[in-house]
Amino acid sequence: MFDQIRGAVVADRSQFWKDLSMPFYGYNRPGAKISEGVRESFWLQGVMCGMPGSYFYVKAFSETDMTEDLKMIDVPTLFLHGDDDQIVPIADFAMLVKNATLKIYKGAPHGMYTTLKGQVNADLLAFLKS
Repeated sequence: MFDQIRGAVVADRSQFWKDLSMPFYGYNRPGAKISEGVRESFWLQGVMCGMPGSYFYVKAFSETDMTEDLKMIDVPTLFLHGDDDQIVPIADFAMLVKNATLKIYKGAPHGMYTTLKGQVNADLLAFLKS
């Protein structure tokens, strides 16, 4: 899969970011309310990254083992994750962090900080106040 991502970035980086916006925000799901503005903003952020960054980020997120780093976190930590995240599936990473809280959003995509910003902000504020 990661080789396919690299190939798509090399073949047509602009189209890669445009295509990625669909699963990133869950816009490829039946009944999704697609925001072309959000997709265009995502595309703009992606193409501003540039070619080397777009290509080498795949190596960073797919080959870097953060297990030991996560185990060193010893402050209260909040993980928010959608159970319909097509980009990064739910894993047991939260269990590696002492004092971690994992809140799962039913049906939420990877880009839930945009699609569910009110709920995400409320949960962040509640966590910070606790």
